[in-house]
Amino acid sequence: MAQPPAPSIRLSRNALIAVGVLLFHVAAIWAFHSGLLRRMVEVVMPVEVFAEMITPPAPKTEPPPPLPQPKVTPEKQPVAKRTPAPQAAPQPLAITDPTPAPNAPTGTLMSQPPAPSLSSAPAAPAAPAVQLPSTEADYLQNPKATYPPMSRRMGEQGMVLVRVLVGADGQPQKAELKRTSGYERLDKSALEYVMKCRYVPGKVGGVAQAMWYDAPVNYVLD
Repeated sequence: MAQPPAPSIRLSRNALIAVGVLLFHVAAIWAFHSGLLRRMVEVVMPVEVFAEMITPPAPKTEPPPPLPQPKVTPEKQPVAKRTPAPQAAPQPLAITDPTPAPNAPTGTLMSQPPAPSLSSAPAAPAAPAVQLPSTEADYLQNPKATYPPMSRRMGEQGMVLVRVLVGADGQPQKAELKRTSGYERLDKSALEYVMKCRYVPGKVGGVAQAMWYDAPVNYVLD
């Protein structure tokens, strides 16, 4: 009977295989780092070639020549002949008799009277002159307006405009406040003052008449 191989021989074979695998990995790592593996891949991989299809230009087709059109000759229209218009027969001239008819009225035409002109109308009378009342006559001798003592102490001053109805005799008939001074005491004093004064009456066409008059009363502290 044959004897089985010794364990030392089997161990040496396995060690050789392991050493070979290790050397292969070391060689692969060295080739990767040195760029040899990349060059081998580039050599092995085929280079793609791109081809572009060039289409030949289409042949030019010339259009067919136009067909000749038939010539149309215009038809001549017949010209209508003009017939001369018949001439009218000459009429006899009428001769008038200068002698008037036996029953025709005779006489001269009477002219119309001229229309009256507007300038002859009487002119409208002029408006009569109006003279307003006043207090400027020297003969009136009106007193001066008295300053209210309380208004003087309070420092009140201003102008009051009073509307007075002056009669035909120059006497005041009625007084109204037209514009205030802003102080009641001054306004009341002005109303009392204008009723004590005398006035030149207003006149219309030289005739005295009752009229309204605006009398200003001014209060000013000295």
